[in-house]
Amino acid sequence: MDLSFQVPSPLDYFAALVRDDDGFPLLEATAAVAMDEYAELDVQTVLGEVDQLLARLRRRLPVDAPPLQRLRLLNQFFYHDLGFGGNINHYHDPDNSYLHVVLRTRRGIPITLAILWLELAQGLALQAKGINFPGHFMVKVNLPQGQVVIDPCTGQSLSREELSQRLEPYKRRNGLVDDFDVPVGLYLQAAQPRDVLARVLRNLKEIHRTQEDWPRLIGVQDRLVLVLPDDGVERRDRGLAWAELGHPERAVPDLEAYLAQADDAADADAVGQRLNELRRTSS
Repeated sequence: MDLSFQVPSPLDYFAALVRDDDGFPLLEATAAVAMDEYAELDVQTVLGEVDQLLARLRRRLPVDAPPLQRLRLLNQFFYHDLGFGGNINHYHDPDNSYLHVVLRTRRGIPITLAILWLELAQGLALQAKGINFPGHFMVKVNLPQGQVVIDPCTGQSLSREELSQRLEPYKRRNGLVDDFDVPVGLYLQAAQPRDVLARVLRNLKEIHRTQEDWPRLIGVQDRLVLVLPDDGVERRDRGLAWAELGHPERAVPDLEAYLAQADDAADADAVGQRLNELRRTSS
């Protein structure tokens, strides 16, 4: 009898985590993103570090603490005692997207700081959710006194006026002004865990694409295809990255899948032309 046990590859492990929406393990899946770059990473150790932080925080919490007191204690612990904050000087460093590094350095980008903050907040039974706010991921907490929107880089609560000011550049870039304007509240909907993870990956995608680091970009695209299996754009972008690396045999299936799903897309002709070139190369 063969009793050997084959350890799953990092990508197979990640695929198992993101397969279902029920009980989606956002913290674990986000921590697992770093396994391509840090081959020896033990994700369970990362989860254990977060559990230890939560245990420390709970020891400071009075049993009958109301939600507002829990929120204040969390922010004191996270931003002041532990010193978490935005990595302003090295914002585009890929390490800002790797939770185990953020835990060590106490520096990250809004979305990774938010994921850690949310794990602690929910561990304190706070009604906290992430917000896919344009340009800067946010978190919100529902309190008896009302909803509070917080910048995860600083812990600062933001008024409607401040949120509107932050939205202004995005609205102008996209023509969402005057008759096309929409209320701020539409930008404050709770983000689903799958969408939060996709945003983490797309941050990395943009870094690697800008640097034309095709091998790392493909690693990120492999994960995005798993997280968003119905999004043909991620298949397209993986195929184009394979083409840049000189592997038409891998590029062609992805581009074919994209065109089969989105043959009326604005870039369909351009992608089709690239696909024909790759077919000729691989034949």
